[in-house]
Amino acid sequence: MSLYRLDRFFAPRSVAVVGATDRPHSMGQALMANMKRAGFTGQLLPVNPKHGSVAGLAAFPSLSSLPVVPDLAVLATPGPSVPALVEEAARLGVPAAVVISALDRKGYEAASGRLGAAVREKGIRLVGPNCFGVIAPHGGVDASFASRRTRPGSLALVSQSGAIAAALLEWAEVRHIGFSGVVTLGDQLDVDTGDCLDYFAADYRTRAILVYIEAIKDVRKFMASARAAARSKPVIVLKSGRSLQAASAAKSHTGALAGADDVYAAAFARAGLVRVNDLDELIAAAETLSRYPTFSGDRLGIVTNGGGLGVLAVDALVDHGGRLAGLGTATKATLDAAMPPTWSGGNPIDIIGDADAPRYAAAMEAALDDREIDAVLVMNCPTALLPSLDAAEAVAGVITARKARGGRMKPVFTVWLGDQEAATDLFAKAGLPSYPTESEAVRGFMHMVRYRRGQDALMETPENAEIVSPEDLAALRGELDAAVKASKRWLDPILVDRILTAYGIPTVPVAAAASAGEAGDFAEPFLKAGQAIAVKILSPDITHKSDVGGVRLGLATRAAVEAAVSEMLSRVAAAMPKARIDGVMVQPMIHRPGAIELIAGLADDPTFGSVMLFGRGGKAVELIKDRALALPPLDMRIARDMIARTRISKQMAGYRDVPPVDTPKVAEILVRLSQLAADLPQVAEIDINPLLADASGILALDARIAVGAPKARGLVRGGHPRFAIRPYPKEWEQDLVTESGFACRVRPVRPEDEQLFRSFFERVNPDDVRQRFFAPVKEFSHAFIARLTQIDYARSMVLVALDPTGGDMLGAVRLHADPDNENAEYAIFVRSDQQGRGLGLSLMKMIIAYGRRQGTKRIYGQVLAENVRMLALARDLGFVVGPDPDDHALQKVVLELGEGG
Repeated sequence: MSLYRLDRFFAPRSVAVVGATDRPHSMGQALMANMKRAGFTGQLLPVNPKHGSVAGLAAFPSLSSLPVVPDLAVLATPGPSVPALVEEAARLGVPAAVVISALDRKGYEAASGRLGAAVREKGIRLVGPNCFGVIAPHGGVDASFASRRTRPGSLALVSQSGAIAAALLEWAEVRHIGFSGVVTLGDQLDVDTGDCLDYFAADYRTRAILVYIEAIKDVRKFMASARAAARSKPVIVLKSGRSLQAASAAKSHTGALAGADDVYAAAFARAGLVRVNDLDELIAAAETLSRYPTFSGDRLGIVTNGGGLGVLAVDALVDHGGRLAGLGTATKATLDAAMPPTWSGGNPIDIIGDADAPRYAAAMEAALDDREIDAVLVMNCPTALLPSLDAAEAVAGVITARKARGGRMKPVFTVWLGDQEAATDLFAKAGLPSYPTESEAVRGFMHMVRYRRGQDALMETPENAEIVSPEDLAALRGELDAAVKASKRWLDPILVDRILTAYGIPTVPVAAAASAGEAGDFAEPFLKAGQAIAVKILSPDITHKSDVGGVRLGLATRAAVEAAVSEMLSRVAAAMPKARIDGVMVQPMIHRPGAIELIAGLADDPTFGSVMLFGRGGKAVELIKDRALALPPLDMRIARDMIARTRISKQMAGYRDVPPVDTPKVAEILVRLSQLAADLPQVAEIDINPLLADASGILALDARIAVGAPKARGLVRGGHPRFAIRPYPKEWEQDLVTESGFACRVRPVRPEDEQLFRSFFERVNPDDVRQRFFAPVKEFSHAFIARLTQIDYARSMVLVALDPTGGDMLGAVRLHADPDNENAEYAIFVRSDQQGRGLGLSLMKMIIAYGRRQGTKRIYGQVLAENVRMLALARDLGFVVGPDPDDHALQKVVLELGEGG
């Protein structure tokens, strides 16, 4: 249900605490004390049948006896009582409940089922059970058993562990860091991480989100929520269980390489989240985000009174992929005048161990004025020459004075190894983050750099790649359906070859032979051309052929081929009597002595579904483990990034007299494999190993494909049954003929459509632009257009109309649904010279049909009151037109689609 009623957790008008008591050190007493300590100004209603009053307030025997239906119920009673209490609350119409209590393990399934039924049938929202609670400092809500008061701030914390939340809150209070909201999820029977990401993404008080995750239940929901949240503000995630192995060993090389934690890492990266690896790093991220949610640039300037500490900071910066800033000529001149002759003369700016407060201030002023520096790390080593706190006061004074003058401030990070507690308190009051070591400070800086780099990468315009023809696709789907129906797991290599060939992936010619004679017949022309022959056993039950002697290479004559086949069939049958043996595969040997052996494929993860893999191939692939993962669908940018994240990529770039591999072609192969998996949901695994690559091209030397009936992982609004991210919705491509007879091609927008949009806007007159965007637009930036073309198909759709001859864009219509899919906002734009042909009407009908298919309940839009044509079009389509309550210059148009669209 995502956002539905979540506001009642954070801004309730009345709160009932069930199990409230005055008994010291009890949960009920702690909850009442915390609510009062938080300054809650609404009605606080203790519920306890054994007491007439609790915490000085009149108590009530039950929820039913309360004078009002509370916005929020907090349950802290024994586990067996929880189901009945939740059912009572739901029956009364209580919109939200925090269940602190843990359900008894005995009978857990039945109890959790009753809670789930209350959520589904009555619409009550639940956090928990078995949780630390919910805190909303801005709303005066502390429905938790936290030991300290949580101050208001701009960080949101979403945690699947109460202990992690408690530790962070304790640390934050010492550092004067506040929160916009804290949610501990417990067993997540209803409200989950995705719900909270959606809420805090839309919350104006929240500038950044911290997330602690142990497991994800609804992958599609999480990915859609995470991608949406990360586009608007930094999201830092800590995932536990990094060392755990997959629950069961995968059969293929590809599956064995795709470890569970690596898949989570790939998912987080795809969503634009910044991952940290431990609690210390999460704390460092919180320290940074609480002061600087975002900043541009990645060049770090370092000011220190200890050269060794500066060198360590540079090492940490390089290790984390950061950039050390250079010093401008003017900055060097300023420092030469203010510093002793022995200062370092560069960055790090070592102001020498005898540095006094004025020297610190001068160095900070120079670094902050330098345009070559994007952020400053200032550090202090204690000496007998100057109290560390004096240096801290000098730095804080510079920052305070600059803030008073106004203007944009550069981020400043502090590390004080002397008088640390006093300095930390001083810096916190000045709004500066503090870290215990130079390494922690650099990590805090790099979290924001990684977030910005990730956002920049998400905004890149990818290149297009061809897809298979519709005729070939229909034929392949039929064959795969038959294979699944026949309970085949691994496809016949001949069919594998046809599939790869259809997707433009180069393969070695192959034939199946049931006998030695058939093998000889196929081999004959290749032998005459001087090529040796390879023979491999053909069996759906044998995954790794070489392990059972099922591979013979370098056969140079027909006699050798036939002898090898006869001997292989006999030996493998004896070694594996239960295996089904269909004969042998016969292929010409490929002589590419300088080629690099790569691996490319698709694994089926139990949580995230299909996962793409690329890396170093060959027999030792599982030992070397040089690989990169990504969630499909891929585009060329993601494919290139996968390649760059492997060690083998350096070898692919060429060295000495070895020319480079055609890396763009390798990336294209990965994109084609991704498209294959998107088009053919029957495909569970793909294992191409080795994939030979050199300057002359790419060749799939050995490939296997496993199939199976796909599991629909929580599909609600359509999509691919194996993909966590909804792929390009090809089913919405169609030829359109308007009522006036005008013909065009309509398809969903693609990430690579930026130039189409840019050319489109160049051919739209300024007044049409003003009416569409409610204001003149001088320039359509890359970032602006990227947000139109790079959408999440799980929540948005943009249909573009194209000229069937030249391919120019004629118009577009957009629909963006809220997380609950209750309401979706539309926008439409037809090129100025194409208006009057009925294109706008046809596009609107298509997007309304799309909304109905998705189950959207309501479509709405905003139209300038002067835009008479658009208002008339809306009325013709059945929209109700009325004034916009927030802007008198606008009209709001609404079309009810009804329940389930």
